[in-house]
Order: sequence, then structure tokens, then C-alpha cells
Amino acid sequence: MKIHEYQGKELLKKFGVVVPRGVFCQSVDDAVKAAESLGGKVWVVKAQIHAGGRGKGGGVKVAKSLDEVRQYAGQILGMQLVTHQTGPAGQKVRRLLIEEGADIRKEYYVAALTDRATQKVAMMASSEGGMDIEEVAHKTPEKILKVFIDPLDGLTDAQARQLATGIGVPAESVDRAVATFQGLYKCYMETDASLAEINPLILEGNGNIKALDAKFNFDSNSLYRQPEVVAFRDLDEEDPDELEASKFDLSYISLDGNIGCLVNGAGLAMATMDTIKLFGAEPANFLDVGGGATTEKVTEAFQIMLRNPKVKGILVNIFGGIMRCDTIATGVVAAARETHLSVPLVVRMKGTNEDIGKKILGESGLPIITADSMAEAATKIVAAVS
Repeated sequence: MKIHEYQGKELLKKFGVVVPRGVFCQSVDDAVKAAESLGGKVWVVKAQIHAGGRGKGGGVKVAKSLDEVRQYAGQILGMQLVTHQTGPAGQKVRRLLIEEGADIRKEYYVAALTDRATQKVAMMASSEGGMDIEEVAHKTPEKILKVFIDPLDGLTDAQARQLATGIGVPAESVDRAVATFQGLYKCYMETDASLAEINPLILEGNGNIKALDAKFNFDSNSLYRQPEVVAFRDLDEEDPDELEASKFDLSYISLDGNIGCLVNGAGLAMATMDTIKLFGAEPANFLDVGGGATTEKVTEAFQIMLRNPKVKGILVNIFGGIMRCDTIATGVVAAARETHLSVPLVVRMKGTNEDIGKKILGESGLPIITADSMAEAATKIVAAVS
């Protein structure tokens, strides 16, 4: 789960990380009032969407008068903001953050994330913060420093100081940077985040260290114990089909191809998509029905796939371990009838009650194409949509 920048800053503030004063807004008039309440002569008008690269996409503007605040808020609110993370369709801007200006002397980068290789939390920092951090990681990876944190010890003073001095924080501001890094780590751990990123983290003229932006991702499995995080969820930022799928405990991600995939198990789903690509076509989605699929879940899965106008055929690939093939077959037949299926359907199933499942498909009277192997299934569905 993702949250907005202004929400991330609310969390950081609770853990002692210094952030700019700002006001969340949903209208141009409120943006102007927010700037007036903040005071000063410079404000930043920032689009709030669940994607990075907003500055390069025109979603962050520096205003030097209230008239400019009004102008930029009007331009940004309602725009379809396209960044390298949104895809070509972009994301509609429904929310703004109006912040006080900052006296930026230097931009840094810092992030906490789980490192699978060491099974520890890694904290990364760089002296090259800002909009081009991806290029820094690609072209000059030596400029990104890392420490690996033992969860029993937490981020130690020595580790935090190592990062601060390593990225060139001036001596008089190192203690503030150490406190910021430790606050970020504590926030990451206590909110069950999978990513907590500040980019840029800035050095101000007065020596302050301040988080100018905040990006968080959270482990969805932990949300049951994170009501404060769940309250931040913005359904407007989520794909409506993915949202609908989640209500039925389906894992669904829309893709760009024309062959819908319904599979049980994420690994088999990935292998199925790879096989479709191998045989010259493209999958239209990732869809894992899990090990507890019911007729209702399978029907909903079909309905979600068929909402995509690009879908020209469906491949069902089931390995019946926990999930029985006859249960899936019954669901597939019911779903095909309820949705008045008009595109080719190929079903490949192996495992528990496989023969019963195939019999259900064969006696359904529906034009279902069966296959015994993944290669045969992929060949048949690719041929059917060609």
C-alpha cells in the first residue's frame, strides 16, 4: 500500500524528523488560503499522487506570490500528470500540498528498505539527492552508501554517523542528520513499511536537516495492525479493477497484452505469462485466484478480465494441489455462462480431481478448448486470438 507525500510527512514528524510546514488542499481557493496562513514570500505547490517524478512532469511549482499560488494550483489540480512511474496515461491530480519555501543549500537522499540478501534493513544515503537519483544509482553507484541494520540493535549512532559523514553533511549538522536517520528507521519499523524514502533530504542555510519529500510503501500483510496507515488509503489512486479484485481476495494487475490469464499461485502465474510471451503473444493481466477459489471468485475474476476491451482470449492454467480441479472447472463453467463469454477460452488443469474437472468442462456444452501442457495451452490460445 502507498500513501501521499503529505501523509508520509505526518508520520515522519511523529518520529522527530523535521519537515516543512504545509497544508493539504483540494481546491484552488484553499490553496491560496493555505499560503496566506503559512506566511512568507515563497511557497511550493505540489501535486499529490502515488508516483515519483512529479517535478519533471510539471507537478511541482515554486510560487513567489499569492497570484502565482492561485495560477499554479489551477494548472495542477485536475491535470493528468504523466511521470516515468505513471505510464503514458498519467494520473489525475485531485490533491495538493502547499508548503513554505526552504533555503536549500544541499540535497541528499536517504531511504530504509528490507534487504533480502542479508535479511536485514538496509539504510541507503547519497550526497546526490534530488530528481535524478535513479541516474545516480545507474551511472555512479559508488555515490550511494549503505549500512545494514541488525533489528536487535536498531540503527546505531555509529552507523548513522557513518552515513552522515559519508555523504558530506557538514560537521555542525551531523548530529541533526543522525537524529533524522534514526527517526526514519524507527518510523520504518513501527509502521511496518517496506520502503521509507526521503528525497531530497536538505541542508538549510541555518544548518537544519529537513525532509523535503517523503515516499512510503507498506507491507499489505501488516495492515491489520496499522489502523493509522490504513486510514491514509486513497482509493482514487488505485486501479479500480485491482481494487475490485482485492474485495474477493484476488491478486490482479492489469497489463498491456490481449490474453487474459487466470491461474492459481503467483509462481505459476508468472510462468504462464512467460510462456504466452514465448509463443509470440502478450498477457493482458496477472491474476492469481489463490488456493481457496470458489465459483463466486472465479466468476468475479472472469468479469474483471473481460472489462478490459483489449482481452481477445482467456487462458486458465490450474495446478490442483490445495485447489481441486473440479472446483475450478465448476467455477469456469458458471463464469463462462454468467458472463456470456464471447472470446476463446483455453483451460489447462493438472492435479487433484483432474479427471472430474475435465469431465465437467467436456459436458458443459461450452466451446472450451482443453490442453494438457502449458506449451499446448499457450499455442492454442495464441492461435485462437491471432
